[in-house]
Amino acid sequence: MKEEIIAQLAAHITQDILRDPGRALSADEPLISSGIIDSFNLVDLAVYIEDTFGAHLDDMELNADHFDTLNELADLIAGRMG
Repeated sequence: MKEEIIAQLAAHITQDILRDPGRALSADEPLISSGIIDSFNLVDLAVYIEDTFGAHLDDMELNADHFDTLNELADLIAGRMG
């Protein structure tokens, strides 16, 4: 389940946010602290997560303190789904 979430998130981020579908993201690559995803992209990502996985993210969670990698984000989503 977690691997599927990571794969879906990586595909969405590379295709729709970065607009670079050839780019590979590792599960432990920093997304926010490295600048790959900025504050504007966080809102788009949160909407995608809610629409795709039905997992609500509070506005206060949209930062590197709560999730900065695909692994951390997948754990958060899986916890909200189950």
